[in-house]
Parts: sequence; C-alpha cells; structure tokens
Amino acid sequence: MRVTVRPLAERPQAATRLFCFPYAGGGASAFRGWAAALPADIEPWSVQLPGREDQLGAPLFDRMGAVLNVLVPSVIPHLDRPFAFFGHSMGALVAWSLTRALQRMEIGSPTRLFVSGCVPPQAREETAYHAGPEKELIGKLRSWSATPEAVLADPELMRLMLPVIRADLAVVETYRFTGGPLLTCPVTAFGGTEDDPAGTAVMPRWGELTAGGFDLRMFPGGHFFLHSARPAVLAEIAGRLAAVPWQNRH
Repeated sequence: MRVTVRPLAERPQAATRLFCFPYAGGGASAFRGWAAALPADIEPWSVQLPGREDQLGAPLFDRMGAVLNVLVPSVIPHLDRPFAFFGHSMGALVAWSLTRALQRMEIGSPTRLFVSGCVPPQAREETAYHAGPEKELIGKLRSWSATPEAVLADPELMRLMLPVIRADLAVVETYRFTGGPLLTCPVTAFGGTEDDPAGTAVMPRWGELTAGGFDLRMFPGGHFFLHSARPAVLAEIAGRLAAVPWQNRH
C-alpha cells in the first residue's frame, strides 16, 4: 500500500509547499481548482490515501498508526523547502498526527498547520459509525451534506464508496488521544458556523495543542464550508502563509 503525494501544480520558485489532506472518503479531487486560486508563491500538493480515485480497489488503511507508517516516509522526500499542512475533517487529524510525528523525529515542522472542520482530538466523543449498519451510515453521510443524493441512492456507487468511507471513519474513530509534547508551529483552525459538532464552541480547543500560536476563523456554512466558502478559505490560507517571516521558513 502506498500514499500518493503529488503537486497539483508545479511551481519550482514557490516560497511554500502546501500539503492538502482530504476528508473521509476524499482524494486529490477534493482540492480541484485550488492551484488556480492560490498565489504563485504557494505550491499546492495533494496527499491521497490508497483505495480511491486512480487507486480504486487498493487495500485500505483503517488505523492511524498504519496511515503514519506509510505517510511519514512518503512525505519526507518532499520537505526540501518551507512547507505547510492543510487538512479538513479526517484530513485535519491526519495532518496534526503527521506534524507530531515529524516533530518527534526532529525532521522539522510546517510553517503553519491548518486544521479545518475537525473536533480537536482531546475533545472528541467516541463514535462508531464505521461499524454501523449500511442504512445508518448512509443516513449519516446524508446529514453531512457531503455526498450528492444521486450517489447515495445508487447501490452500485455506494458499493464502491462505503468500504473507503468505513475505513477512513475507522482511522478517526479508533484514534485515542494520549497527550504528549505541544506542537511548536502555529496552528490556524477553520470552522463552519453551522457545523455540528465541529463548530464555534469546540474549535478554540485546538489552541491547547500548540506552543507556537493559535488563531481561529469561522466561515458561514456547515461541515463542508471548505467547498461552499472556498474563495474565503483560500484567501485566509494565502494571507497567513504570506505573513510567515522568511527566517521562520527554515
């Protein structure tokens, strides 16, 4: 099994490489259009776990430890310039876990970690949607407004999608927060004003996990404000990366 890490646009002169981690069930296409909307000094990369899009049918990861075991060596060769991480929902938990792993290994830290639409790990309530009946899981997907109704109603498409979604949800739902050293990099959290449970009340708790500074930006919308408020999200990312002093990029 392998993780696909590749540029969405090749920008050799860019000041920062931005690695983007998608939500459960998502792949590189979750960030379609980002390259065109981001400034030239940011080089966006997608991080895609196996089993989706051009790797459909590949074996899936269902535990965070397994994800990190493959993700760490897949990402390290591409950390040869200043870099930042952005993750939405499951992707935020993966990006945070990867940041912790790189810091622990003394390999380096991102200039900024963006965590979006995700309950902080120390505040998560235990759920087990990944192990529930198909009807219940489809109902949950419908409530998240992430999957078109035409897809949810298509048995053949759901037969392909549900194993990926179950595996991804298992990565999140079996993860247990154990404390540890604070991050040293700044963290920016993004949330949706209508997102339940990753909304206004809980998102500030991401600040408990870093000694490098924290800020929070809320956007109008539900869990997938990532798409509905995309221009504003990308403007916030670009602004914060542009504000990183050059001496802090090494």
